[in-house]
Amino acid sequence: MLFTDNTFEKFEKDLVSKFIKEEIPFILIHNQSDIISLDEAKADELRDRYKSDLLEFSCSMLNDEDQERAVAELTSLIVKNINSSAILEKGMFEDLVVAGDLVVLVCPIDSEAPEGRLILPQVNAIRDLLDRNCIPVVVQPSELKSFLERSSILPKLVVTDSQAFDKVSEIVPKEIPLTGFSVILARCKGDFESYLKGTPAIDTLKNGDRVLVLESCSHHSTCDDIGRVKLPRLLKKRTGVNLEFDVVAGLDEIPMSIDNYSIVIQCGGCMITHRQLHNRLKPAITAGIPVSNYGMSLAYCMGIYERAVKIFISK
Repeated sequence: MLFTDNTFEKFEKDLVSKFIKEEIPFILIHNQSDIISLDEAKADELRDRYKSDLLEFSCSMLNDEDQERAVAELTSLIVKNINSSAILEKGMFEDLVVAGDLVVLVCPIDSEAPEGRLILPQVNAIRDLLDRNCIPVVVQPSELKSFLERSSILPKLVVTDSQAFDKVSEIVPKEIPLTGFSVILARCKGDFESYLKGTPAIDTLKNGDRVLVLESCSHHSTCDDIGRVKLPRLLKKRTGVNLEFDVVAGLDEIPMSIDNYSIVIQCGGCMITHRQLHNRLKPAITAGIPVSNYGMSLAYCMGIYERAVKIFISK
């Protein structure tokens, strides 16, 4: 955050307070120091109050070596603060596979599949596996059994579209780990520990409870939409009670106070950053409201939750 003339007043203080509240790493930079240099007493005060890095800087230094040195120091501080941030995104298959592993990706081509292409989590999974020198094999649910019977290589892992959890779990032998694309996204993008604690709260839902469904993209919904149709149907079937649902797409404003909800269920978040997803869920987590995600909730409702998350528990 830039400030000049040793001026650090209400605007700057409010902004830094927001950074701290939202856990956003920041650097204080006193700019235009070639005109007015940073007062040492002010520097000591800011470092002591905010426990942050502070740099005296100018883009108009007369000495080229001093300019290069200042730019290098600024760059190193940026890298330091990014690397120390608590909001760092894991790779999709980080700590799960090694080079040479065969991973089966089950990708249904159904009414929700886009014409002529795969959905983003599936594409990202293929790329992440290729980057790790693994062997991704892509099949539809109808071809999964045949592939497993004919393959002489035991898959290290099977990853399925969460909607096909029940069918795929019947086909994949128990000794082969099974999870879903959305569950993997929950670990690499979401607050996975909060998801693990919050998902079982599905069984505590009561008649009339309100469920908030957060869908981070704004795609056109279909008759079999996950967040609007399939998930509510499975939650009602699992709990046996009538529930009220609010579905919020994109990063739109939540229609009522977060305290009105008994559980918050977030999509995988493939279209937003880890930071955005973290901030989206933070009000619910702070308020003590259980949170889950699409894949974990679907697995729970289908009775295969323990198997879907088992591979991640010790990671």
